[in-house]
Amino acid sequence: MNSIRYWKGFIAFVFLATVLAAPVHAEEMTDGEAVDRAVAVLHPTEGNQTTGTVIFTAVADGVQIEATVEGLEPGKHGFHIHVLGDCTAPDGTSAGGHYNPDGHPHAGPDQDKRHMGDLGNLEANQMGRAHYVRLDDYVALNGPKSIVGRAVIVHAGEDDLTTQPTGNAGGRLACGVIGIANP
Repeated sequence: MNSIRYWKGFIAFVFLATVLAAPVHAEEMTDGEAVDRAVAVLHPTEGNQTTGTVIFTAVADGVQIEATVEGLEPGKHGFHIHVLGDCTAPDGTSAGGHYNPDGHPHAGPDQDKRHMGDLGNLEANQMGRAHYVRLDDYVALNGPKSIVGRAVIVHAGEDDLTTQPTGNAGGRLACGVIGIANP
């Protein structure tokens, strides 16, 4: 009798552990509703001080992107969505390259054909702070090309918007994984 109770408990435990360990997709996390807001909290890569927050909000004409970043040298800094949501490498390289689901060349954010991850540049003031606001009709929060689960990278140098495939923006100062925001 004790062995039957043991096996029933064991089977229940394995079932629960399997359900809890199953991969969760954005649609499941929101009970089938579309993601309407996502956030990336930027953490500095090794030896850097750059931090910030990037908010992605679904609006009628696309996705409103708003970033507040500090700890930068004054001037322009490449700002991109990268393909992998992995910020574990000390230099941020674990995030991979720019997110480019359609195979377009690297370009500026206002070009018709560009990487989905090409957001151009942040411009830091003399205090090392940058504020970025953009309405983007290419970035997607839902569907097979969603940016949720990918990473945002702030680069050390200016994105020249032409050099392939990265814009020659230099090292990675900060990395943050894009997640579903708390409504």
